[in-house]
Amino acid sequence: MRSRDLTSWMWGDALSMLEQAERLQRQFFRACTADPHVWEPPIDVVETAEAVIVHIALPGVPSSAITVRYQSDGVTVSGTRRLPASQAAHIHRVEIPYGRFERRIALPLSALEPDAPQMSDGCLVLTFRKRKETP
Repeated sequence: MRSRDLTSWMWGDALSMLEQAERLQRQFFRACTADPHVWEPPIDVVETAEAVIVHIALPGVPSSAITVRYQSDGVTVSGTRRLPASQAAHIHRVEIPYGRFERRIALPLSALEPDAPQMSDGCLVLTFRKRKETP
């Protein structure tokens, strides 16, 4: 019986720590931008021998609501994620950010050639092919 009490206590502490980590993460994403009304979507950047691939998490955002701007030193992705509920709906919980978003990704575009952006499974996928060096 005593070991069961210990397990319940440890499980309760673990859940409490997870909730605290989630709160800190949400505060971090809000604090990262100069404009408090703009949020930054999370990204993954993966490099292969042939390309650099950037996955930008934008669940529920249609491609028509996304703008991709290329500069010599990187790329900026911006747009708006609308609240998915109608005005008559009762919202019980909102954890996925909505509203205006913007994310700047520093990349050496002089050495990369961008492919057309693609949406895949709720992510905007930007592929940058590595340019062949000329001898």
